[in-house]
Amino acid sequence: MRILILGGIGETVILARTLAPVHAVTYSVAGKGRLPELSCTVRNGGFGGSEGLATFLHEQRIELLIDATHPYAVQISQNAAHAARLANVPLWAYRRPAWQPEPGDDWRSVADWTALTVALQEFQRPFFTIGLEPLRRWPDTPPEQHWLVRCLAAKAPATPRLTLLCATGPFFLEQEIALLRDYQIDVLVAKNSGGDAVEAKLAATRQWQIPVLMLERPLLPVADRELVDMQAVIAALLDYQPPLLQNKK
Repeated sequence: MRILILGGIGETVILARTLAPVHAVTYSVAGKGRLPELSCTVRNGGFGGSEGLATFLHEQRIELLIDATHPYAVQISQNAAHAARLANVPLWAYRRPAWQPEPGDDWRSVADWTALTVALQEFQRPFFTIGLEPLRRWPDTPPEQHWLVRCLAAKAPATPRLTLLCATGPFFLEQEIALLRDYQIDVLVAKNSGGDAVEAKLAATRQWQIPVLMLERPLLPVADRELVDMQAVIAALLDYQPPLLQNKK
């Protein structure tokens, strides 16, 4: 069976690696992260919107589309849902479970950048782990604030009030504890991404009793089948046959 996996998180590499021996898998990832070493076809870059993705599905005779992108990759998930309808291809989605606060946590939910700006007013040294958005917004920095921004890869703006750290997880607890101490961080700004690779920063804030401004997860389009456990996804796909093949039995 021909499967297209829209990846970008760690679990999807395991998914592609497991399915490659039994299915014709294409693993697609967009962005500046490291490309995984896989035995299946690996594709880097966009498709040209939902219509371009639908064309790819048709031309490559894809029989199942799997949306296993980042929980905040709204546009990609929307394109996947629209393309699947256009190409009449089943769409499955892996929805990574969100982190949950633990005793001692001080999480404050914010809906968007506007709400975040208001919530940041009481702090002076925020640590952003939400991607590139702070680099586009740095001119809004109040004069009394210093921003620390960590992302995959970017060019730092010319300002002494912002420090850029280009790094890729996983990050470990001792590393995160030291970072919060060394930069005198008084608030963490994060997305509720779930997963293990970057969760240590939350444990570090708990240890230092630092609050977390957590950007709310966006609403994602409905898929034909949605799963929250990667092992369940793998088990289902190892025996899965597309509807056309099922009807021929």
